[in-house]
Amino acid sequence: MREKDDDKVRLDKWLWAARFYKTRALAKEAIEGGKVHHRGERCKPGKEPRVGDEYVIRTGFDERTVVVRALSVVRRGAPEAQALYEETADSIARREEAAALRKAGALGVQTDGRPTKKQRRQIHSLRGAAE
Repeated sequence: MREKDDDKVRLDKWLWAARFYKTRALAKEAIEGGKVHHRGERCKPGKEPRVGDEYVIRTGFDERTVVVRALSVVRRGAPEAQALYEETADSIARREEAAALRKAGALGVQTDGRPTKKQRRQIHSLRGAAE
């Protein structure tokens, strides 16, 4: 997977090549929005990831903790993209647990369309408790 200048790859380009985000612009926006952390701190799009670095990446409902295994500036197929990183076992367990809770509807309020005023208050109280 060695391409030219692969040791000098930007974080937004690596996230795009590893298929965490559909476009490089979305990857850059996510980084600037604080959805990508390294060692507990927010990153910048121009940061250069190194093999062995651990990143926490939030996409939608999911939060993944991944370790960089290889660098690439080229976006390829999914099997090759998955070889660029390794997700930690703890991260996989958390994601599966969260998905099961979402599927079971255990996050709180069940609605049939637009929430009522009471349901909206419940949603806001749940979000306030999570933060």
